[in-house]
Amino acid sequence: MRTNNNLYIWRTIASFLLVLFAMPLGHALMILMEKFMNEGAMHVAGFMMGLAGLVMVIVGVFVKGDTRQTLWGLFGGLLFWTGWVEFLFLYYARRYGVPPEIENGVVVTKPEYLIMPASFGLWMMVMTMYIFSTKNGCDLITWIQKVCFRSKRKVVVVQPMTRHTSIVTFMELNMMLWGLYLLLMFCYDKRFLGDHHPVTFLVGVGCLIGSFFMLRRQLRLASWGANIRMAIATVIVFWTPVEILGRINFFKEFWVEPEKYAWQMLVILMAFILLGVYLWFKGKQRKRAEQ
Repeated sequence: MRTNNNLYIWRTIASFLLVLFAMPLGHALMILMEKFMNEGAMHVAGFMMGLAGLVMVIVGVFVKGDTRQTLWGLFGGLLFWTGWVEFLFLYYARRYGVPPEIENGVVVTKPEYLIMPASFGLWMMVMTMYIFSTKNGCDLITWIQKVCFRSKRKVVVVQPMTRHTSIVTFMELNMMLWGLYLLLMFCYDKRFLGDHHPVTFLVGVGCLIGSFFMLRRQLRLASWGANIRMAIATVIVFWTPVEILGRINFFKEFWVEPEKYAWQMLVILMAFILLGVYLWFKGKQRKRAEQ
């Protein structure tokens, strides 16, 4: 990603808010489907949602323009994660009777999230492929490669994989959501730490501080597409302390009760749609300018 000394404040704000608004909307969508659909219809709808997301990501491979490819990967990835990851965990948790974690008569962790840590090995499998097989723009993976391979880095990691912006965005979104959920579940587990453990608070503080450094880098990205992709990483890291603070009831997570906070959710939804449309047309304008 090309950087310079100019600050692209509006591009950064628009990109950041687009991804940020997707977080509560994703939670709200899943909760509304659970409450207002019967179980059979909900799981069918969830499966179709994931399939639609996968199709969108594949379509994004063939569209023109970096910004539009990024948006196809982002929107498709969000549907894929909700439909084929979260709803499938929910389906099997319910099917095999996994109980939720309850404290003081209140559900603090739903069953689908309790079984998610079992996928840690699969996450590491994909990360191993990235670390040993490709150059990429992820600072964390690049740092691991430098530390582990040192002088042999150019021999082990010779070249990048075939790059499709839609697929890159899709994988970035899903790998980061997956990784940060695993981190949170590890922190919340009382056999390891617990949600009030000092290390859990340090994780939240570290992610909050890190997100500001990431935002500072994002401010220097001139390309809309690159800015949106950086916003995905920035927002997911920023959302980690939000999740931790909500877990300990520091503030009210109104998106977990969207039917009670309808107008707030509608405002977020409208802002998300308007930003998405705006960025889509900015991508079209840039493509026309390049022709």
